[in-house]
Amino acid sequence: MDNAFHHFSELFAQLGLPADEQGIREFLAAHSPLAPEIALADAPFWTPAQASLLREEILEDADWAEVVDQLNAALRVPA
Repeated sequence: MDNAFHHFSELFAQLGLPADEQGIREFLAAHSPLAPEIALADAPFWTPAQASLLREEILEDADWAEVVDQLNAALRVPA
C-alpha cells in the first residue's frame, strides 16, 4: 500500500468531478447534508463507477481511505 497523502482536490479529480475550490464547494453545497443512514457510496448522486471507487477505497483501507472519510464527514454537515 502506498502511504501517500491525498488532497480533497485529488479525490474529486479521481471521481471525475470539478477539482477546483469553487467546484468542490458547489458539490458539497448541492449534496449536503447526506442523511446519516445513507452510506457514502450509496448516495444517489454518484455514478456506479464513482460509488464503486469510494466503496473499494474504504473496504481495502487504501491510501485514499482517509480523504474518502473526509469527504464523508464534509457531506454530513449542512451546507
